[in-house]
Amino acid sequence: MRIDPKDERLEYMGRVDFDSAGGPTLVFPCTNVKLLITGTTGLSVRLINHRSWADNYMGVITDGEQKCICIYNEDSPNNNDLFTLAENLDPAKVHEIMLFKRMDSCHTVQIAEFIADDGAELKPCHTKYKRKLEFYGDSVTAGEVSEAIDYCKKNDPVNKGEYSNSYWSYAWITARLLDAQIHDIAQGGISLLDDTGWYAGPDYKGIFNMYDRIEYNPDLGVTKRFDFSSYMPDTVIIAIGQNDANPVNFMAEDYEGDMAELWRRSYEYFVSLIRKRRPDADIVLTTTILGHDPAWDRAIDEVCNKMRAKDTKIHHFMYTNNGCGTPGHIRKPEAEVMAQELKSFLLSLRS
Repeated sequence: MRIDPKDERLEYMGRVDFDSAGGPTLVFPCTNVKLLITGTTGLSVRLINHRSWADNYMGVITDGEQKCICIYNEDSPNNNDLFTLAENLDPAKVHEIMLFKRMDSCHTVQIAEFIADDGAELKPCHTKYKRKLEFYGDSVTAGEVSEAIDYCKKNDPVNKGEYSNSYWSYAWITARLLDAQIHDIAQGGISLLDDTGWYAGPDYKGIFNMYDRIEYNPDLGVTKRFDFSSYMPDTVIIAIGQNDANPVNFMAEDYEGDMAELWRRSYEYFVSLIRKRRPDADIVLTTTILGHDPAWDRAIDEVCNKMRAKDTKIHHFMYTNNGCGTPGHIRKPEAEVMAQELKSFLLSLRS
């Protein structure tokens, strides 16, 4: 039995390109589709993967149990486009199955079709959430290398993407703690400005090339704009400013210099762009516990204080170990601590 990936009984979350040829396209981490299905012993999906770099993985959660699916391995490329999501299901029961994007735009994925047993039945899936969150961030917000739990407070292990899992990002953990929807606009290596950071080198691209798009990776074709009116979050979290020290840590080296001043003006402009599109949301400015010079948080605080003179719904939040918690990416246990702190702060905004 074929299930159309645009069937209205399915539930998608995140920025999804429904107009792309070949099926709905998932780009950002945490983007997912959920099904409620009965009358089948299994469920498969046909995917069209568009790879830019790394090995590519998708996540699946069946009745609360999570697993990982490798859809591209550069050492032994997998040309199979049909992947098993669930098997040995009890056809008498209703099963909840979620397929989600573990990684950032190192690849994008089109969902061509789901396949179940003949006689399977979809149930409407319309989850009621208490909040809507929107994150703008880098690899930490995307959950990169989050499953390397043996490397807490250590540099990253050598990897090809197998440890990256947006489900264990502090962003998605926070959303689950708050029973919230999430749009996680996060990309590894992203900075504020072009020609800095680590994304899309050697001609590095900053967040102005990404924040208002669905598809944005220059390696993967034409970019597409996002309709901001289709999702109106209660709270926006902006976590940018950790990759910006590459190739020159200008904020730490010359806080009053031209580059540092340009960055602060550009950061204020970016926040103002988000405010225009999210006129009623609380906007939280932050970084993370990933090691970085405190001058970047000082700059964010300066911008926040300036903007709060006219807009008291703009806030600056810092974690207990902000900027000094780890030299490597944030692992699941560290992300859980961050999420608890962020949850408490977000709840305080409504108290």
